[in-house]
Formats: sequence, structure tokens, C-alpha cells
Amino acid sequence: MMLKRHAFSDELWKRIEPLCPGRAGDPGRTAADNRLFVEGVIFVLKTGISWADLPERFGLHNSVWRRYDRWCVNGIWQKIVQALQDPELDEVQIDSTTVKAHPVAATGRRQAGEKRRGR
Repeated sequence: MMLKRHAFSDELWKRIEPLCPGRAGDPGRTAADNRLFVEGVIFVLKTGISWADLPERFGLHNSVWRRYDRWCVNGIWQKIVQALQDPELDEVQIDSTTVKAHPVAATGRRQAGEKRRGR
């Protein structure tokens, strides 16, 4: 069987499936497809796309993101990373940008005696 890119092998899935909430028999709502959801999140993490660009096969991007966020709050992802021991997933930042700005950019005011540049 050929796997799609970013898809889990059956062996990897068996390692993390017991860590995923929403299984039959768990309290609360039973998840529609934990494996597809996890593969969607991994797709976002590894490709760097925004949630809004998540392919439709993974479901509505906002629903996937909300579920991802709930799992973050509940520590599910930490357990999954430990089970997989994938160094690429050790620390991930999604939709995050770092921009270095001059202090003037925050207030729009210059210190006394400071000159404008570029004019």
C-alpha cells in the first residue's frame, strides 16, 4: 500500500491512537476520524500552510483548528510527540511571524532630537 505524503503508516498510527480523545467508549462525543484529523494537522505543520489553505479532504479548516487548539490545551500533542519521538515535531509554531521593528513603530513618536530617516 502506498502512503500519501504526510500520512501515517499503520504502525505509527497504532502508537498514537490510544492517546487520542474521542474514541468510542470515551465520555463525550465520539470523534469522526482522529487519524484524518491528525494527518491534517501534520500536513499544516510540515508544509507551513495557513489553516485556511488546508485541503478540503481534512474537513473545514476552522473546525480542524479548533480541535487542534483543544488538544493543545489538554496536552494531547505533547503525549503524541513523545510517542512518536519525531524531532521535527518537538517544537512547532504555526502561523507565527517575528518582525523586528524600530521602537518608533509602536508609538509613532520619536524621542526628542531624533531625526527622520530616508527623507
